[in-house]
Amino acid sequence: METISTNASFGGTQGVYSHTSEVCGCDMTFAVYTPPQAERGPVPVLWYLSGLTCTHANAMEKAGAQRAAAEHGVAVVFPDTSPRGDHVADDDAYDLGKGAGFYVDATQAPWAPNFSMLSHVRDELPALLRAEFSSLDLDRCGITGHSMGGHGALTIALNNPEKYRSVSAFSPICNPHASDWGRKQLSAYLGDDERNWGDTDASKLVREKGWQGEILVDQGDADTFLDLLKTGSLIDACADKGQKATITMRPGYDHSYYFVSSFIPDHVAFHAAQLG
Repeated sequence: METISTNASFGGTQGVYSHTSEVCGCDMTFAVYTPPQAERGPVPVLWYLSGLTCTHANAMEKAGAQRAAAEHGVAVVFPDTSPRGDHVADDDAYDLGKGAGFYVDATQAPWAPNFSMLSHVRDELPALLRAEFSSLDLDRCGITGHSMGGHGALTIALNNPEKYRSVSAFSPICNPHASDWGRKQLSAYLGDDERNWGDTDASKLVREKGWQGEILVDQGDADTFLDLLKTGSLIDACADKGQKATITMRPGYDHSYYFVSSFIPDHVAFHAAQLG
């Protein structure tokens, strides 16, 4: 692991790091905010998964999570959204290829050699952090994300409840199996046969598996991507399942980081309360 930069922030440290990823076959960059409480002992961890076109830096620089994380004594990890490098497959469209890993492990050419973002986020990066950051308690994890990252947070948590104690999302892609933000990418990465898409749809997972606690979701009602996000599908799934969830439509808010930064203090507090 290589340290790229460190900066003091709200009494803690915002670091950026890189490592050679075996599952993605390239060097991967990630960021970790460590709150001041980590000086006294291991602190719980909140994973933040970013959306289409983003890197680790978007949420690190724009979401404003550090202030709330320092207040509640929670570390925040910001992974990248896809593999990187000249040898990594890409597409001219913004919503496929680099910056658009969709948090799945690709099985189809040309994506399969590098696009293993599910394994990277769920397995590889936690193992690296456990080895390199003694100040983080990787047994107390929550996960959140925005847009494509909200899809990632919901599906990864719902499929791996033993790894995460809490889950939330900002404007997540809630029903990718029925959206152009989903069908296109899953067809490319996993093949045209929908039976091979597996457990990659949060609305279906809520109906089939449910979640052990409360799901927190914030969505702006002025979001121009509402037809692609399909928040109503998740609302219906939670109602049909009897799933405890707080899904709030925020009047006047759009899809931007102005929206995320407005409500991230609520999300950090939500996770901190469950992570202890």
